[in-house]
Amino acid sequence: MKKDTEPAGGLAAAADAAEAAAGLLPLDMLAAVADLVDPAVVAREMPWLAGELAKIALGRSDIAFDQRDQRFTDQAWRTIPYFRILGQSYRLFELWMNRMQVSVDGSWQAKARARFAADVITAALAPVNYLGTNPAALRKAAETGGMSLMRGAQNMLRDLARGGMPSTADREHFVVGQNLACTPGAVVYREEMFELLQYTPTTPRVRAVPLLMIPPQINRHYILDLSPGRSLAEFAVSQGIRVFMIVWRNPDTRLGHGAWGLDDYLAAEERANEVVKNIARSDQVNLLGLCAGGITLSYVLAHYAAIGDESAGSATFVVTMLTGEKANVVGMLDTSQARAMLEGAAAAAQIVPGNALRSLFAMLRPNDLVYNYLVSGWLMGESPAPFDVLAWNDDATRTTARFALESTKLAMDGWDGNGPVLLGVQTDFSKVSCDSYHVGGYTDHITAWRACYDTAHLVGGSDKEMTLVRSGHIQSVVYPPDSTRYDRWYGPSTPTDPDEWLATAAVEKGSWWRPWTEWLTARSGPERRAPATLGNRQYPPLGPAPGRYVYE
Repeated sequence: MKKDTEPAGGLAAAADAAEAAAGLLPLDMLAAVADLVDPAVVAREMPWLAGELAKIALGRSDIAFDQRDQRFTDQAWRTIPYFRILGQSYRLFELWMNRMQVSVDGSWQAKARARFAADVITAALAPVNYLGTNPAALRKAAETGGMSLMRGAQNMLRDLARGGMPSTADREHFVVGQNLACTPGAVVYREEMFELLQYTPTTPRVRAVPLLMIPPQINRHYILDLSPGRSLAEFAVSQGIRVFMIVWRNPDTRLGHGAWGLDDYLAAEERANEVVKNIARSDQVNLLGLCAGGITLSYVLAHYAAIGDESAGSATFVVTMLTGEKANVVGMLDTSQARAMLEGAAAAAQIVPGNALRSLFAMLRPNDLVYNYLVSGWLMGESPAPFDVLAWNDDATRTTARFALESTKLAMDGWDGNGPVLLGVQTDFSKVSCDSYHVGGYTDHITAWRACYDTAHLVGGSDKEMTLVRSGHIQSVVYPPDSTRYDRWYGPSTPTDPDEWLATAAVEKGSWWRPWTEWLTARSGPERRAPATLGNRQYPPLGPAPGRYVYE
């Protein structure tokens, strides 16, 4: 992104923001755009496009903004001819791009890439993104005597220094260890790949079988321990569950971490499991995996089943998909070009930068997660509102190219026989025998809920429950027990067809946290007196939670 752009945004700044973000995506954008603008379809749609443009110029167009689009709520878009013509022309462009996108033939991957390209292009070209064509920003500049532009320029320069993407979170308001990741506990084990936290019991008696939480390897662990009252770990502890948490180390090439691959992470999870059993004096451990952590959890369970290890008491999979058979983001991004780039990076033991991953996921929803903040921060001179989820999202981590490549290959290419070869052993997901609980997000744009539902049918076990929250990827996870913001469907995942299950599932408003802890408690053994200290003689506390690795 260029640093000599006009203050508080402007055409060049917004365009470069889109280009920089799109350039980080492992996707052949040229091929997607070529599919999008098929000459035959362009010729077919041109008479309609020209006719609508003529109506706009004459003031006779009835094209209106989508009522759900918050970008064009300012009355100037309807009452001032300059902005009305500009806005209607942009809306016409959106409609035209949509017509082009729905005309794309081919696989669901090709169609999804065309839709992605259309979303990125139309989002970048929205007139609200530029100072000269945003009536609200111009009005605020006049009302504040230009102070909003000065603040916007400061915000833009700060963001450019941090990597270029507009800030989404107030970093000053949230501090890890103080009001994020602050459930009391201790580090009871530390090694090169991870720290293991044990949380302090808050009830006089606890259940015998502990719970080990496995966060994604590509994000910070504290999405599961967000802020007080919004922490799943905190809530589970309050229900008498003994909770342990893996904190993955942020890989660093300077420390030789680039060689970490899938088997390394699986072996690390199994080591964590042994430590938890030792400290809790339990032969079994209940396990929870979130997103990528759920994927590796499923692999660990399959490996356990193959070697006869029965220590898994139950498994909870949160927004976890195992294959690319259904439409999903990973499959959309997994092009031959992207695969070749990833293979080269893995061979060189390289690490994918955290900002690249953050930009990738942000550009999947460019209006909400990129340009919304460009407008408010760079054009309007506003500071982002304090929001714990966005503060977590802004705390980007790295991942090894080898882990990303091996995980992608397993998910997208499938495997021989009944399951993948893991830690040198041929596995079979159907041999997994523990009960499982599955959580999906109805509007999840990363791990599509139907793909998450399929996970329940890939892993074995006789008792499998499914909960589907009418929300997205992260809000489905952070759904405090007393909130009734979203509906949820729930019930045994008996039908193989996810839509058949949805049609017959029970539905209610409210969180899945309390029903889940009730389900988990029933699988957590008898009560014991809560331990007075954390860890044990073999694994004494090494320091307070959240430990050291979360700050790396």
